[in-house]
Amino acid sequence: MHRRRGLAIAVLLATLGAAGWLGFTGPGGEPPGPGTAGSHAGHPGAAAADAAGSDAVQAAAVNAAADRAAGRPEGCAGVDRRIHLYAVELPKDPVTNQVRLGYGLTPESASYPGPTIEMIEGECLAITLHNQVPAATLEGLRTDPNHPIGVSLHVHGLKYTQQSDGTVHSASYVPPGESRTYIWFAKPRNATTGSQGTAGYWWYHDHVVGGPHGTQGIGAGLFGGVVVRRQGDPRPDRTYVLAFGDRQTINLRRSPEADTCAENFVPGPTCLVARVGERVEFVVIGIGNDMHTFHVHGHSWADTRTGVVSGGKQLTDSVPIVDNKTLGPGDSFGVQLVAGDSVGPGDWMLHCHMQFHSDLGMSTTFHVLDEDAALPPHGDHAPAAGAAQAAQAPAAGAAHAAHAAHAPATHAHHG
Repeated sequence: MHRRRGLAIAVLLATLGAAGWLGFTGPGGEPPGPGTAGSHAGHPGAAAADAAGSDAVQAAAVNAAADRAAGRPEGCAGVDRRIHLYAVELPKDPVTNQVRLGYGLTPESASYPGPTIEMIEGECLAITLHNQVPAATLEGLRTDPNHPIGVSLHVHGLKYTQQSDGTVHSASYVPPGESRTYIWFAKPRNATTGSQGTAGYWWYHDHVVGGPHGTQGIGAGLFGGVVVRRQGDPRPDRTYVLAFGDRQTINLRRSPEADTCAENFVPGPTCLVARVGERVEFVVIGIGNDMHTFHVHGHSWADTRTGVVSGGKQLTDSVPIVDNKTLGPGDSFGVQLVAGDSVGPGDWMLHCHMQFHSDLGMSTTFHVLDEDAALPPHGDHAPAAGAAQAAQAPAAGAAHAAHAAHAPATHAHHG
């Protein structure tokens, strides 16, 4: 028995030593140098492999610690995918001079709305939020001098623990200069248990800036769309997020600033464009305090979870077809439609149908081009701020193409 245990210990020590888990040192306790045990002198390939392995182990340890802090909701056996979001300060609104903040996959690509996050039911996603908003900016947005400063990530429709709630009372926010990981679970539908699942059109936003409900954070631009698909759901060619809000704005902008296609032809939240025949998805969000309606000229959709009808004649006949939908604060829905279906190319109005809202500028344009028109890739940045965003478009187009090639992957284009 003792010999067998001694053999097992020897094997374990040899394995740990080979894996780099035993920290052998040279004379005097220094790390192994040239000519000492464990040295890789003369073997740069082996040294590089060890360095890569060490980085991977360190990254895994950091991720594991972050996951423990975020907590995993029931049903999330492990994290399937990870992304990073950055909260940054953007140039002030050119019309109102209001502070503007945005989320981005990189600090340079931050905008409002933030990147659209797409998941498939059953996925568990870890998002590490990095707060790069200056403390002075956050202090200036406070309505109570005793309120802590920071930013957060709060999502609608998905499953998460309180550590990923993104609120002050749960201490799940990110102070300036710090980072925090949030875990979201797209719980699948289960006919046996009666779980309805999480497939749908949702949104995420800050819940901390300015006060305990993040009112100033949302009003400054810290929000974005979330799409959770069910296996077999129809896939769009283009996705645009439209936030209908206070001051009669679409994505915090009024007409003419709400449509910048003429100045900067990059598809995004201020340039809604598609070719005839493309399937276009609109994720519509209600922010602020007002009621609105979402209306698109020349186009209609099925009033279903996906905006399309699938199934037999009886189901098809029972689904209403609409071209105008009411939207309240905190609401979100999505529609899919075929650009130019029967109506052809053109510049189609898209607006709130509360008349005084549209009269005050709550309107933009859905540009439908003919089938042969040259069309840039769907950009990953709002074009409104000009050349800096346009420079991001090629990389964003590549990211969008990568998403198309990997159906379950979370993608984050702005729209």
